[in-house]
Amino acid sequence: MQNTAAPNAVPTHCPYCALQCGMNLTPVEGGTVEVSERADFPVNRGALCGKGRTAPQVLAPGARLTSPLVRSRDGALMPAGWDEALDRIAGSLGRTRAEYGADALGVFGGGGLTNEKAYALGKFARVVLGTSQIDYNGRFCMSSAAAAGTRAFGLDRGLPFPLEDIPEAGCVILVGSNPAETMPPSMRYFTALRENGGTLIVVDPRRTRTAEQADLHLAPRPGTDLALALGMLHLVVAEGRVDEAYVEERTSGWEEARAAAMAHWPEYVERITGVAVPELREAVRLFCAPEAAMVLTARGPEQQAKGTDTVGAWINLCLATGRAGRLRSGYGCLTGQGNGQGGREHGQKADQLPGYRKLTDPAARRHVAEVWGVGPDSLPGPGRSAYELLDALGTDIRSLLVMGSNPVVSAPRAAHVEGRLRSLDFLAVCDVVLSETAELADVVLPVTQWAEETGTTTNLEGRVLLRRRALTPPEGVRSDLEVLHGLAGRLGVEKGFPVEPEEVFEELRRASAGGPADYSGIDYRRLAEENGVFWPCPAPPADGGADHGTGTAPHPGTPRLFLDRFATEDGRARFAPVAHRPSAEEPDDAYPVLLTTGRVVAQYQSGAQTRRVAELNAAAPGPFVELHPLLAARLGATEGDPLAVVSRRGRAVAPARITTGIRPDTVFMPFHWPGEGRANTLTNPALDPVSRMPEFKVCAVRVETVRP
Repeated sequence: MQNTAAPNAVPTHCPYCALQCGMNLTPVEGGTVEVSERADFPVNRGALCGKGRTAPQVLAPGARLTSPLVRSRDGALMPAGWDEALDRIAGSLGRTRAEYGADALGVFGGGGLTNEKAYALGKFARVVLGTSQIDYNGRFCMSSAAAAGTRAFGLDRGLPFPLEDIPEAGCVILVGSNPAETMPPSMRYFTALRENGGTLIVVDPRRTRTAEQADLHLAPRPGTDLALALGMLHLVVAEGRVDEAYVEERTSGWEEARAAAMAHWPEYVERITGVAVPELREAVRLFCAPEAAMVLTARGPEQQAKGTDTVGAWINLCLATGRAGRLRSGYGCLTGQGNGQGGREHGQKADQLPGYRKLTDPAARRHVAEVWGVGPDSLPGPGRSAYELLDALGTDIRSLLVMGSNPVVSAPRAAHVEGRLRSLDFLAVCDVVLSETAELADVVLPVTQWAEETGTTTNLEGRVLLRRRALTPPEGVRSDLEVLHGLAGRLGVEKGFPVEPEEVFEELRRASAGGPADYSGIDYRRLAEENGVFWPCPAPPADGGADHGTGTAPHPGTPRLFLDRFATEDGRARFAPVAHRPSAEEPDDAYPVLLTTGRVVAQYQSGAQTRRVAELNAAAPGPFVELHPLLAARLGATEGDPLAVVSRRGRAVAPARITTGIRPDTVFMPFHWPGEGRANTLTNPALDPVSRMPEFKVCAVRVETVRP
């Protein structure tokens, strides 16, 4: 479809979820922009959700920061000049390093940062500060799927195929995913799947808006997705549905995985999950009947202390039935944050260097160090994962720089994390708005928003995209790249931190060259001309770059991975021999109910930006406790009554929302709000041993009525 926008409209992308929907921005009076449809972008083809349509409202001066803030002697945050603010940050970081060592400095990034900013932040931490203590909030989103995908396929890319393949699959299983609320424009793909005669299976303890559109809804007890996948694989074996030729030709480790699955017979799985055996059998029949099928996971199975093994079990189901690495088939992860994919590829994760290289790989260290102009031995080793970093604040880590994250609301065991933030010697926060985390800072820096800066993101398909600047930021606002440039100079590193995004991206290309996430064949011109390019996309060997004037054809990018071989050393996918185990915290007499958390359609992540939009607040004004009528009756609660949800970590209070769409043994709370309704006050920071993902999706609670 052609883009028929006004002549002065700027084509760009939404600042929110990993769809990175295309939109046009037209500058209007008042220093803001107007959003219109951009029908030429293939992911959303013009469709936008309410968050995307209203995104410009956060650009308004009354909603966002327009001056640095510095904490005064009396404890108040007061407006200050940029030199004063940067001097104070650099001075504090330098004193901490001199007194306690480089690893007393922490850096906490975000999955919404552009590739350029994520890359520069990782480089800043390792080259300027010399600290290993850097991680980001994406650890809370996709890390279990990334670990399982890497273990099975040798490479992690959220979707190894484009979204356009979904309608052509005969069956799709959505596990712990509610795209009707988290990424509404994507639902057209699942609608088209069913219109084409395919079937949709949704696995979720709640009957969500997505589950209502499914051909089959399986509602397992929270924390039992692993047992459910193993039970389905048991039936695949027992019913003779294994693709033996595929398993022999393209996989390894089948016998061990098969033996593990056979210990999970259907009746046993029914007792664990609450999913009846006939439903299990029907799910297997629907999944195995067509020639092509997919399993797509999201935070439900991933945000568990066994999330890597859980995702591995669903991958096993794909491998045993010959689905992965074939057209219109396979396993994929529906990445959450706007740049959740690119954010974990270019160095702001504790164990990674740009290009999705491992920090422990000597060859990777040499390559990146050469691009950075430093010695490989000067690069620190892997640091703490996100929650472990936050838990160490005020003790091992004395000063922290936060960029694009709001852990006061988004971290598990949030009251404890808030306390750790308060215990720091020094906290600096770069953000668009005065988030709950920024309110605790010693210095707050106001930074540009998506419409005010150019940069790249990588959507859930692995499609690298170009966001374009459409608006001049207000006076007093600078970009994150300018912040890092200013701090680096003050800390003695005069070169290597440019402020122009394209210059940073050119360096990122060189740093990623030859790595798993190879961007070296991508440049800004290609991104603009081609509506995005899928990685890996290496540079042509003839000229070392994607120079359109040389006559050397650039690499076309890689929309579909693994069709010929997997990214493992032998080219085979690896089964994972996994077995069900209980959640880190099971119900007992004191805490007899399970809590699960998630999102609602009108808010996004910690809500720092969406809670400033009147239309979105009208649709979703505050937290709530969703519970079944049977549980409400036992409590004597009616619709709207205040309920206290209590875990071993704290107490949250919110109105009751009574529905038959949730299991009687489970309550649900959305996590977008601070204060007494903060869901993450309750959640369990028990970590997956591989991904270090906290167990957001299940913990034991009790529910109490609140009397006046």
